[in-house]
Amino acid sequence: MPGLSLASRLDGAVGGKTAGAFERAFGMTTVGDLLMHYPRRYAKRGELTPIASLPLGEPVTIVAEVVSAGERRMQNRKGSILEVVISDGDGRMTLTFFNQTWRLKDLQPGRRGMFSGKVGEYRGATQLTHPDYELFEDVESARMTAESYAQLPIPIYPATSSLPSPLIHKTISLVLDGLGDVEDPLPDDLRRRHGLLDARTALERIHRPEVEEQVGSAVATLRMHEAFVLQAALLQQRQTVRAMSARQRPAAPGGLLERFDAALPFERTADQVAVGDRIAADLAGEWPMNRLVQGEVGSGKTLVALRAMLQVAESGGQSALIAPTEVLAAQHVRSIARMLGPQLAPELMPTLLTGQLPAAERRRAALRVASGQALIVVGTHALLSSSTTFADLGLVVVDEQHRFGVEQREALRAKGTAPHTLVLTATPIPRTVAMTVFGDLDVSTIRTMPAGRAGIQTFVAPVAEKPAWFARVWDRVAEEVAQGRQAFVVCAAIDAETGAEDDTGEEVLDDAGEPSRTRWGVVQVADVLSRHPAFASIRVQILHGKMPADEKDAVMQAFARGDIDVLVATTVVEVGVDVPNASTMVILEADRFGVSQLHQLRGRVGRGGVPGLCLLVTEARPGTPARARVEAVAATLDGFELAEVDLELRGEGDVLGAAQSGARSSLRLLRVVADADLITQARAAAEVVLADDPTLAEHRGLAAAIERRVSAEERAALAKG
Repeated sequence: MPGLSLASRLDGAVGGKTAGAFERAFGMTTVGDLLMHYPRRYAKRGELTPIASLPLGEPVTIVAEVVSAGERRMQNRKGSILEVVISDGDGRMTLTFFNQTWRLKDLQPGRRGMFSGKVGEYRGATQLTHPDYELFEDVESARMTAESYAQLPIPIYPATSSLPSPLIHKTISLVLDGLGDVEDPLPDDLRRRHGLLDARTALERIHRPEVEEQVGSAVATLRMHEAFVLQAALLQQRQTVRAMSARQRPAAPGGLLERFDAALPFERTADQVAVGDRIAADLAGEWPMNRLVQGEVGSGKTLVALRAMLQVAESGGQSALIAPTEVLAAQHVRSIARMLGPQLAPELMPTLLTGQLPAAERRRAALRVASGQALIVVGTHALLSSSTTFADLGLVVVDEQHRFGVEQREALRAKGTAPHTLVLTATPIPRTVAMTVFGDLDVSTIRTMPAGRAGIQTFVAPVAEKPAWFARVWDRVAEEVAQGRQAFVVCAAIDAETGAEDDTGEEVLDDAGEPSRTRWGVVQVADVLSRHPAFASIRVQILHGKMPADEKDAVMQAFARGDIDVLVATTVVEVGVDVPNASTMVILEADRFGVSQLHQLRGRVGRGGVPGLCLLVTEARPGTPARARVEAVAATLDGFELAEVDLELRGEGDVLGAAQSGARSSLRLLRVVADADLITQARAAAEVVLADDPTLAEHRGLAAAIERRVSAEERAALAKG
């Protein structure tokens, strides 16, 4: 029978029943999927220890002979216990198995073997419960076999109740026994330069090391595989985009863009000009632009994006801006219309298209989009609907990329013919994350902030140590409102009484992944403020994601007009909400939020000439990770610095978020912080390979690895592009 390959179906290798269990538990369908399920650690089998001196609680391996074996019924529940007494000649102990009568035929008196497990105690006697064992056929070689067996590390895998670690290891061993040659994804010179193993040996040694020392070189090799294959896949995506012919959309003298710039009431910052020039050149280029613009909240990303939309509109092209929430999409339309002014807005007809629009209004909007009348279209996931069509989609703008996956970005692009793509994020991205997650995009950064901003002061209110500060927070809010200013109060949940649920209805979890017990939901805070003497004449309103879209929009518009003094909300206000008169941001139970989220929320105030004040209320104790997050945000306003802190505190799994899709979800051993240098080396090596061999005709192992690791959905989306 020919050997298995990494692309072989798992059910053909281990049988349908076992393959089904692995697919349900881990989503595995191929041999490669299974072999990429690496051990999380290795246990030692323990020294060969005489029974008389076995240490309690320690893993041991002993050589012994079966003295007796018998079965008895359990007293308080159904089932039986198999008890096997073994002896090494000096001492005796018991092996215990629950509901495993079938072992009696193996464990006959007089049989010798090795028995491995953790030493326990029952009624004063030592025992092993459900030990691993291997019975000997050749008594003479027993001692030698036992000593070599005791040196073998035991791989411990991420497991489930239905697929325990020993079963995973047994299945992987079965597959490794049948595995044929493995094509290496790494070029020979790269492997030699870094002293790495061949692919087959690396897989063998990570899953079945003979000694502990073999594990390190296997991990190093497979970590480079991940970095190199991922970077090659991302570079290939970029290459695919650049191989397309895009309609060139240069700005025309006296055109829409020039008219818009002439009417601007302020000077653009140096960074806005530099990034704008780069985008203008991209739009006039021969291949589709694929650019990420990152910048602080309020740095002018929307302005940069709008100028790109105007340039595209000059040739009759439409721009689609997809936003993560209804509130943000509606606000974008109003903001864009305001920035365009009464002269340009009617020509471009900014149009809102979301799933929550009344049916008649949605039909009218869809018609304006399909006919090409609307040159700027703003929406939520409704833009991805098959019923949404464009006359000439020339530019896709994705706002807050971390809220969307690559598939969604590509699905929107597929509605045009090789349209340009502009991705915006106000969550600053550390260099290695940008390289790992957005490696198919060109990255531009807006660092300078517009002049005339009053800035923000941030303070931690540690109410566990200083309970009186809680009352002072509300007094401080009332003082700001008395000066004609407005305030946000942000809560982690909608209603603490019904459990800590966020806007999506998901249960809020704490740092340990346990259900969170929140004290302050939007409902509770609004109730407290309604009875607070200082708030008697203050207009308080609530806002959360479960409210109807038109109601949410009405509340936000009222707050923007100044008809509401204090808005008590969930994180629905995290992105895009622009109220220049808002001076104060109170975040209750701030330790429940991530660093970048706290920074985003804080960016909602201090946006005009009014000084910003951010109060981070927390009961987290000093020295805890939760308190460290809050204090890190209070210590600096630099979002790029905080992004690095966030990465260190949380690890990249959380930071990458929904952007991990397709190739990106294959990270097993690679750590984007610790392996920054390795990722850089891998990218440089991948650039050399693709420059010499764009189709990877001479690098079949790499081509096959990319094929296995990039999801079918992502390949389909890329093919449509």
